[in-house]
Amino acid sequence: MAQLRIALAQVNPTVGDLDGNADLIVDWTRIAADSGAHLVAFPEMALTGYPVEDLALRPSFVEASRRALTAVARRLAEAGMGDVPVVVGHLDRRDGGRRPLNAAAWLHGGDVLIVSAKHHLPNYGVFDEYRIFERADMLPVVRLHGVDIATVICEDLWQDGGPVSVTRAAGAGLLLAVNASPYERDKDDTRLDLCARRAREAGCTLAYVNMVGGQDELVFDGDSLIVGADGAPIARAPQFLDHLLVTDLDLPEATAAEEPASVEAPGGATFTIERRTISAAPLPGHAPEPPTVAEPLDDLAEIYAALVVGTRDYVRKNGFRSVVLGLSGGIDSALVATIAADAVGPENVHAVLLPSRYSSEGSVSDAEELVKRQGLHSRIVPIARMVEAFEAELELHGLAAENLQARIRANVWMGLSNEHGHLVLTGGNKSELATGYSTLYGDSAGGFAPIKDVFKTTVWDLARWRNTAVTADLPFLHPFAEEPVPEAIIVKEPSAELRPGQRDRDSLPEYSVLDPVLADYVERDMGRDALTGAGHDPELVDRIVRLVDLAEYKRRQYPPGPKITPKNFGRDRRLPITNRWRERGDVAP
Repeated sequence: MAQLRIALAQVNPTVGDLDGNADLIVDWTRIAADSGAHLVAFPEMALTGYPVEDLALRPSFVEASRRALTAVARRLAEAGMGDVPVVVGHLDRRDGGRRPLNAAAWLHGGDVLIVSAKHHLPNYGVFDEYRIFERADMLPVVRLHGVDIATVICEDLWQDGGPVSVTRAAGAGLLLAVNASPYERDKDDTRLDLCARRAREAGCTLAYVNMVGGQDELVFDGDSLIVGADGAPIARAPQFLDHLLVTDLDLPEATAAEEPASVEAPGGATFTIERRTISAAPLPGHAPEPPTVAEPLDDLAEIYAALVVGTRDYVRKNGFRSVVLGLSGGIDSALVATIAADAVGPENVHAVLLPSRYSSEGSVSDAEELVKRQGLHSRIVPIARMVEAFEAELELHGLAAENLQARIRANVWMGLSNEHGHLVLTGGNKSELATGYSTLYGDSAGGFAPIKDVFKTTVWDLARWRNTAVTADLPFLHPFAEEPVPEAIIVKEPSAELRPGQRDRDSLPEYSVLDPVLADYVERDMGRDALTGAGHDPELVDRIVRLVDLAEYKRRQYPPGPKITPKNFGRDRRLPITNRWRERGDVAP
């Protein structure tokens, strides 16, 4: 057996920031080198950020990525780290190629040693790579200190019949997978099972490095890991934190021939195995350090972490320093304020209380109590006289009159945003967005929507969780002196307070009944027969399906927000606005 100390750099790049991302690579390689690492691996597209979407179609950006890659290789050597091989994801192209490549390069000795590219190009959910990239059919195998190391990129691990399936034939002792795998609920268990299965298939240890941080709607949770050839976990990084996972591995010495070879994978694709040698002889034995094995977060902790990280990075990466939101005394705005305080600090959160003629006394006092507990900036801007001014010039009735109040509130916080440079946070949850229970250009107005992908029942669960959480659960939680969300807000019956005595249940079913229907219809794409077959009341199904279908135009205009479910309103779920299809019973399969 040969010994190898590898470092998986779980970092948070920014899309398009080639200089800043290059600095990340150099800085984290220095930390890894100081820890005695023999190999450092960074995530998929770490140099460019991910996903680059149609930036990849600009030749200028592709060429900038290629120049940045060679510059990073030189910088590493000039900084005295040229002897440490670095694997980094980047954007590349073949000479004469029609489309760019989602690529990974080995850097060593100041040069680019070998470049490979992704074979399986995902074209589902949030991914649109088949349209953008050219696929590749090469498996790189690099011999380092007597160990043959194969490299694959993200989706190639998730799909059968790709380069992973020829790794055993290549005789690799280590399979290195570089990834930008977005978070969604319960994915950490799926990811570990996948890595274990692929390690057994490849017949070797597998090291999986993943990105961390937020990019528009996507949140990357890290959770980098290493499993043995038998699939047993060896090491694991924490979720949602920048981290260097340094691990000593005992790996089989290389025995395969060093010439290139072609191998046919299951499914018919033929892969060329390209080999390079950095050092053929194993290192002298050394005492290994014990591996780090971080415990995965529980369900609510990881959801909350995703919302905080997604909000933090959207604010920070888009150049904002502060946020503003309407604080109504209800549970949704209370949770958004708390997420914001954890994401950017309470001193950078500005809450606006906007009482109207229909606001209850508790709505103001409860909001003020939350502000006091969290140390937020706040101001009260009564809107009754603003509404009266509109009503004096414009006669509106019923729902139109109710929505006027919501739109005036939005004008206030958008005005404060323009005046002070705050980013407006929107407070709508997934249950409301699904059913259209929001006012276009009113409570839907804003720049970012932290709980856009969170059903109402989960909003309450998260508020209760946050009231008992401590920084030991997540290091980036603010250490509030008392529970950040007052109990009066959590137990309050939800209301938009746009007319006397209004309650959400006047227009919607109880959320405990509504949310399961929405999950099955929106996230699982069940039709009417399947919904009723799953036990949902037929009349309720007809009503909810109609509400969801009619609200597509509102959702299309809603701000982005962190994706936490398998199908969010945004990149995942793409339905036509103009659409006369309606779900009906007794439809033939």
